[in-house]
Formats: sequence, C-alpha cells, structure tokens
Amino acid sequence: MIAVKIDDTAPGRPSLGLEKSDVIYIEEVEGGLTRMVAVFASAKPKVRAVRSIRASDPELLGQYGRIIVVASGGGGSALPTLDRSSLRSAINDRGGVGFYRDRSKPSPYNLASDLAKVSKTIKADGVRNVGFTWAVADPRLAAAKAAPTVNTRVGSTAVSFVWDAKLTRYVRTEGGRRILTASGAPVAKPNVLVQFCQVNVDRSDVDVKGNPSAYTKSIGSGRVVLFRDGRRIEGTWHRASIGAPTTFADASGNPLLFAPGGTIVALVRPGAPA
Repeated sequence: MIAVKIDDTAPGRPSLGLEKSDVIYIEEVEGGLTRMVAVFASAKPKVRAVRSIRASDPELLGQYGRIIVVASGGGGSALPTLDRSSLRSAINDRGGVGFYRDRSKPSPYNLASDLAKVSKTIKADGVRNVGFTWAVADPRLAAAKAAPTVNTRVGSTAVSFVWDAKLTRYVRTEGGRRILTASGAPVAKPNVLVQFCQVNVDRSDVDVKGNPSAYTKSIGSGRVVLFRDGRRIEGTWHRASIGAPTTFADASGNPLLFAPGGTIVALVRPGAPA
C-alpha cells in the first residue's frame, strides 16, 4: 500500500490520479489550509500534486502497518518523526524514486509520482484491517436522518459534499461546483466520515508567513458522523495506539458499516459543523 500527500488548494487542481485512491484523509496543515493523504491499495496510478509530510502523518498512517509514504519533503520534526516510524518512504527532497515534474503546472504544484514505479522499488505491507467495516446494506439507514449534503470545516477551510444518487457517491464541491480530477472524474466516494480530533500547534514546523503547522491527534477517541447512501449516522471513534486500528461504533456500540467503494475522512476540530 502507498499513501501520498496531495495538495488541496485551487492552484494544485485538478489533481492527478486521486479518483483511484481507496481512502482520502483531509487534514489541517498551517494557516487554516488543508492537505490530503490519499491511500492507494487497489491501484498504483501517477499522482499530482505531491506535497510535504507533516509530523502527525506517521501517527495517522501507523495503523496501516509498514506502508510507503510519498511526499515532496517535510519541515520541522516531520521527517525525523517519519524516520522513527515503521513506515517506508519515498521523499523527493531526498532523491526518492518515482518523482517527475509535470510541465503543465507551475512549481510547487507540478511534482508528480509514478506509484507503480515506487511500488516495484520499495517493499511494503499490503492491505490490513484499519477499522472500516464494509457492508452493502445497513438496516439502520431506514431510520437515519436524510443527508443530501455534507458541510464541515477543516481548519478554516470549508469542506462540502453533495450526494449523487446516480453515482451512489458523495461528490466533493467548492463554491457549489464539483471538484474534478485531471481525468474529468469527480472527487467522490460512497462514504464521508467526519471525525472529530484534538488538533495541536506544531511550532517545530512554521511556514514562510510565520504560521505554525497543525498536529492532528488520531490516537484517542471522539465523535464521528458517517454519511452514506444519502443518510447520516452518529457514532464514536477509538484508537488505542499507533499500530492499532480505529474502531467506529454507533451509540449502541455496534460497528458503523461503510458502503464498499472507498471513504473520505475529514479530520476536524471539536466544534466543527457536521
């Protein structure tokens, strides 16, 4: 498996290969902006725009085992933290394998990676249970509240989705417009999970404007809201350690059931809308 840090701002769009990911995490970085961590298991496409890792990413990805992380570089304690983890890595600033520049985009939004080449070069773990329980049907949906749209906030960035019944997916939107990838496919998955996490300031990693990075805690517990099939189900999450999966349960303690086909997870601060 391979996880890639991907840009999540307008200059970095349209992204390349994102629609072939299995799980997409949307996380806060610095200045209220967001980045994505896209996890690829079933496909190894070419992806763009590859950006830098954050110190909290090894914690988030530790539940996947010894997988590969692809990133442009990393500031502050990000790379030392990565080096201490069990993750494998391909880092452009360190001469990592598989990188190339896409001349159709300006720097830094033109860094791309050939994940097939990375996968052939670096040995890593395959698929393992990270806590998602997949099921085509869920009887709880009949009584669940309708959710034709999802609106939340990661940092100070609005993150929104619209349920498309024909696609049977939640499609990510911005300003009322669908966000499309370079292939023309929308950024869309059958599930959107809004996961409430503690977010701390990481003063070891400060950008050129003086904004410190954010460190999102993915070990612990908190509230979640799962959106699937145009409905919403409230629940909780719990993760005991860096190598442990995340459990997702409803109010009765029963596992939340995710529709097969992938998930987008928005890692939000307590108090964010959902």
